[in-house]
Amino acid sequence: MATLDITGEQFASTIEGNDIVLVDFWAEWCGPCKQFGPTYSAVSEKHPDVLFTKVDTEAEQQLAAEAGISSIPTLMAFREKVLVFSQPGALNAQQLEQVVDAVKALDMEEVHAHVARQREDAAAASKPAGPQDGSQIPDA
Repeated sequence: MATLDITGEQFASTIEGNDIVLVDFWAEWCGPCKQFGPTYSAVSEKHPDVLFTKVDTEAEQQLAAEAGISSIPTLMAFREKVLVFSQPGALNAQQLEQVVDAVKALDMEEVHAHVARQREDAAAASKPAGPQDGSQIPDA
């Protein structure tokens, strides 16, 4: 399958509507991006069950900022709507194949359970630890 250029408007629905999505954040002026592009495209042809997408960070600056992109190329991998890989830098074909294979091999029940625990921990950490009216302050 060829790579698909996506915009900020398409990003969420693309992640939500596909099991495995790889996203290459790139720019036309970026030398390493240009080197990585053909590798990314070639590997995409070997994995029709994975959606390989590209985001032009110049055209989609807001999306790049929201995704925390500070260096390009940056490759992200999503599986079942969960970000499971994010790394800046161009990969060679073997490294990219390893990422794809690792994402496919993930135990998603375990990943979803881990994400749920993280959310619970974050929610618990943000709750106040009791009355905030000063009643817990000991007498001097």
